[in-house]
Amino acid sequence: MKFFYYNLLLCILLLGCSNSTQMDDPIPVHDSFTIESKKVGETRTINVWLPEEYNTTTDSLPVMYMADGGIKEDFPHIANTFAQLIKDKKIPPMILVGIENTQRRRDLTGPTEVKKDKEIAPIVGGSESFRDFIKDELFPEINKRYRTSDKKGILGESLSGLFVVETFFLKPEMFDIYIAFDPSLWWNNHYLVQTAKEHLNNLPSSEKKFWFAGSSAKDISIYTNQLSKILIDVNPKNVKWTYSDEPKEKHNTIFRATKEKALIWSLGKIE
Repeated sequence: MKFFYYNLLLCILLLGCSNSTQMDDPIPVHDSFTIESKKVGETRTINVWLPEEYNTTTDSLPVMYMADGGIKEDFPHIANTFAQLIKDKKIPPMILVGIENTQRRRDLTGPTEVKKDKEIAPIVGGSESFRDFIKDELFPEINKRYRTSDKKGILGESLSGLFVVETFFLKPEMFDIYIAFDPSLWWNNHYLVQTAKEHLNNLPSSEKKFWFAGSSAKDISIYTNQLSKILIDVNPKNVKWTYSDEPKEKHNTIFRATKEKALIWSLGKIE
């Protein structure tokens, strides 16, 4: 019994199981297609939600990308949130692109020297290949299929949030907007936090937006709080950022609890 509860806790706090998919979210009208990816060596399913304005205007629209983007994952509730916020004119029209998972813990984690990290899945540390898939294969396919502007963002929670932060630090030119809910910054002995100052001092001159949140999960909040302090100290000139400290939220509630304010802050001023 103790073993069962230990593994359940590990799943909730560390692995970012599909904690946002327990509710019966209506599945919005959307497109789905597959890509034969050379970068990750497998077929990937892509789900795309389009706002009503896409069919009533000829405008090119910005794009928000998300991992955990399967129909049985976080895509439905995020697409429904986009639809409502756009309807209420709280954010501008935007395309949502969800990437359905295959081996989530492989794709969303970078390399690690920590033995315990390596025990969460048969293969970890594949974030570079996954990022190359998005940049070199998915971006061109989305741009070919849809009317897209040059504005792009990415959002994610837990391990997906870790991937968002890692991308912001390692390949900041990929996106204009980065949104990370309870990112698993403990990964690889909190390496991203340890090296944050170095990365922040080497960001490109183009303007970036970075929104992130931390729940009451002790293994996460300690590092999101540290990252917030580092951002205050470094004060990067070309980054508009905000940290949403959410001690009343749990790891499995923070995504739904904060998604609207994250999107409004991050997207409300896109032109």
